[in-house]
Amino acid sequence: MDNTVAKVITVIGSSSKSFDEAVATAVAAASKRVKGVHVADVQKLYVHVEKGKIVSYRARVRMAFEYNPKFKK
Repeated sequence: MDNTVAKVITVIGSSSKSFDEAVATAVAAASKRVKGVHVADVQKLYVHVEKGKIVSYRARVRMAFEYNPKFKK
């Protein structure tokens, strides 16, 4: 196996339906901007509340992707 280097980014996904969808939103958005996302680690889950009701689910997700100087943003 070759030596590799990974870069790590943190993004926050949001959904009005569920934590699962918030995570999926974060991964999908990051995958559009960077190539080779291969690990996602959910760091924190929280909700946005208005008038005593949950209005959105949020997930802070840390993702790693293979660092390759040839990849362009």
